[in-house]
Parts: sequence; structure tokens; C-alpha cells
Amino acid sequence: MTSDGARAPSFLEVWRPGGVEVVLLDGPTMTIGRDEGNGVVLDHDGQVSSLHAVLQSYGAGWAIRDLGSTNGTVVAGERLIAERALRHGDAIQVGSTRLVFRGPAGRSAPTTAPHRPPELTRRERDVLVALCRPLFSGAVFTEPATARAVATELVVSEAAVKQHLLRLYDKFDLDPASTRRRVELANAALQRGAVTPGELT
Repeated sequence: MTSDGARAPSFLEVWRPGGVEVVLLDGPTMTIGRDEGNGVVLDHDGQVSSLHAVLQSYGAGWAIRDLGSTNGTVVAGERLIAERALRHGDAIQVGSTRLVFRGPAGRSAPTTAPHRPPELTRRERDVLVALCRPLFSGAVFTEPATARAVATELVVSEAAVKQHLLRLYDKFDLDPASTRRRVELANAALQRGAVTPGELT
């Protein structure tokens, strides 16, 4: 809630080639697609359908539905089969474009200034960049790199990468009980500026 009692607005971070655009969600629906008539126009991305997906407001929150797009829509690493409620911080993959939903119900509601990234060693930064690189690869369904893939890219052992990841989970204050910490770490690294899109493309 804001100081006057109104609900804080929800918005999308749209990761375009030139940087991140913030799109306020202020109506009952918001469509995403390549055509100019959409609320979020992704005309730079040839893997996005003309009318790709729609976000729907339900008062207490937002949900997303794929509109029969050619390449599908992925939320938090899972391809949409039916309408899905969005949670603060959910990563949305539309074509090769990454979007992130920011809503007021999250544990860390959006603020005007994002959290600064924690202090990282040079090797931890290397691990984060390798972890996040697949998110900007242009592939349709992407998740962060596996520990094995990071180890291969950095020419180190998988055990060493796992040790770095454990320290990074701790530095980014991720829930130890979560089963999707790699995804959460990649999202946190991008959100807090520890890794920038320019380093990944």
C-alpha cells in the first residue's frame, strides 16, 4: 500500500536490446505482441507473435494467458498451458524477450531505488554471467545455465561452481528451502544490477 492507502501499482520490466523499459500496468488488461496495437509492443523480436499473450487484472493481482502464440509463453521456467497468476519477481519469456513482473504483494515490493548488489569476487561475477547468459541467447525456452554448463564455460570443476553458487545464494539472501534457487539467483542478479544485459549478449 502507498502512504495514502492506495494499492501500489504493478509494472513490467521489459528487457529490450537497448536496455530495460518499465511498463506500468494500469488497466484491466495489457496485451503483449509484435503488432503496434499491443500495450507492450515487441516489434524487435521475430519470435513473438502479432498478438502473443495477455495480462489480466483481478483486483487483488494479475494473471497471464498465452493467446495461441507460435512459440509459447514461459513463466518462471514453465511453459503456460492455462492462465497463471503472477507473483512479484516472476520472469516471463515471450519469444526471445525477457520480462519481469513487479507487483505490490511481493516480499520486496518495488521501490524507486533497487537494492544494490552484494559485494562479489571476480570469480563469483564470472559465475553469475555464465549462469545468466542463456536468458539472452535468443532461444525460445530458456533457463539459467546448469552448474555443469557454467563449469564448462569457465573451465573449472563442477564442484567449484557449486561452492560459488552456495555463497551466491547466501549473498543474495535466497530461501535455502527453495527448489528453484538458480532461477531466483539469476532474477536477483539482473534485478539488482550485478549482471547487465550488455554482458550477456
